[in-house]
Amino acid sequence: MHFGIVVFPGTWSDGDCFHATREVLGQEASYVWHKDTDLSPYDCIILPGGFSYGDYLRTGAIARFSPVMASVQEYAQGGGLVIGICNGFQILCEAGLLPGVLMRNSHLQFRCQWTSLRVETNETPFTALCQRGQVLRVPISHGEGSYYADPQTLQALNRRGQVVFRYSTPTGEVTPEANPNGALENIAGIINEGRNVLGMMPHPERCCEPLLGGADGKLIFQSLLASAT
Repeated sequence: MHFGIVVFPGTWSDGDCFHATREVLGQEASYVWHKDTDLSPYDCIILPGGFSYGDYLRTGAIARFSPVMASVQEYAQGGGLVIGICNGFQILCEAGLLPGVLMRNSHLQFRCQWTSLRVETNETPFTALCQRGQVLRVPISHGEGSYYADPQTLQALNRRGQVVFRYSTPTGEVTPEANPNGALENIAGIINEGRNVLGMMPHPERCCEPLLGGADGKLIFQSLLASAT
């Protein structure tokens, strides 16, 4: 599988994604500069975390207009696999590839910590090897990760099974205390209607090896590999 890792000015988790996909998983991985427009060589596009364009105006608001994003939209509309992590999730929402928006954390603090994520559905290429209700331990690192959508959108996301991850306790209980940023309904990750575009605030690429404190994030990438075969 060949992963294309998009790099915007200000991106800083591109190296982590490259290491996870190439060194840990043993797959092909290439950096895609934000001015590039040919995504045909890739089997999956990753929009990594960081501070694209310094988060000016709004997180992801400027990156959404980078030349590569028109190609990402075309790629996704053609059924290509896309995963946006942290800032990548914000960019996908700004670009209209996912509904809703990521807002400032409710406590107004930047949080870098481990979180527990309950898998709400395994009917996606990104969670195919997970069990529904399984709890993954994945770190976050963001100041604007509070997911918001209007009531109609939330209802549609739940009805269609588009909520993929929720912040939970280590035993899988979805509680206010387990919510690190004030996201509505503890939402940590969602998927589009076509189920080929995932956005998530936590960083699975940072927990693919036990040496880093946990390897649960590897399941997400392994699910992609399994879905592609």
